[in-house]
Amino acid sequence: MAKSVLTITLNPTVDKSCEADGIKPDKKIRCSQPNYEPGGGGINVSRGLERLGINSVALFTSGGRTGELLEKLLQKENVDCRPVPVGAETRENFIVVDTTRNDQFRFGMPGEDITKQEAEAIHREILSITPLPEIAVISGSLPPGIEPSFLNKLVKELKAKNVKIIADTSGDALAEILKEGVYLLKPNLGELSKLTGIDELDNDSADEAAKQLIDEGKAEIVVVSMGPQGAYLVTKDETLHINAPSVKKNSTVGAGDSMVAGMVSVLANGGGHIEMARMGVACGSAATMSKGTGLFTIENAEKLYKWLSK
Repeated sequence: MAKSVLTITLNPTVDKSCEADGIKPDKKIRCSQPNYEPGGGGINVSRGLERLGINSVALFTSGGRTGELLEKLLQKENVDCRPVPVGAETRENFIVVDTTRNDQFRFGMPGEDITKQEAEAIHREILSITPLPEIAVISGSLPPGIEPSFLNKLVKELKAKNVKIIADTSGDALAEILKEGVYLLKPNLGELSKLTGIDELDNDSADEAAKQLIDEGKAEIVVVSMGPQGAYLVTKDETLHINAPSVKKNSTVGAGDSMVAGMVSVLANGGGHIEMARMGVACGSAATMSKGTGLFTIENAEKLYKWLSK
């Protein structure tokens, strides 16, 4: 039986995407009909897990008309939702693809303030889940009003209840989480550089930087996302570079979240570290094959995973 999974998204979004034929300043841009999809780190992980046959509970803040739309979009994808109501309107992101050059323009909005009372309600809601999940994924940015220390306290309490924490965030939020240590961390090279204080990391030095985090007790497993170069899997006892397959790139939106979903799907089924990392790279690469904000298709992910497993 698969392990239970909770994803936590404190700053979710509805991603609005469209296409335009030539983007120039001071010119009225004629766009295609917009496409609306759920977004935000943990939400995308839950969407990916659903495609991989793993049930999860997606906990997220929800407010206003955009929050209602977000909930409806997730219900259409059969994601088990646990929205926490807030007064702030759920944010939107906007993505435009210039079809003349296949350039993608991504406009991310910060979100509105979450009150102290609402933050406390979110905290209570997470800890009230019965039974608590065996795996919790904390992914995405923090909205204004929620301090990074919120995550430090939350991780400490979840770990005390034997929940394995998977972190995919950045900046002060990630620094606070790592004070308590996590089971799995997925940084890119830039984030790894900031965490370790090592400038100009490259393929040759990434594994040593990841081992530094493990030695410091900040993570048990580090999977360094390296985009088209694949990923480094680093644990206390092993280091493995997994090359990314060559695919036609249409969009990078959701590739990192898809990578996390692939890894969590294997962990939930009790798979090994190498299998986990390969599925992560397969799902991340498959997501770049989709247009707009479509994440990956299960067909592409499975095909790429088989290729990586040869």
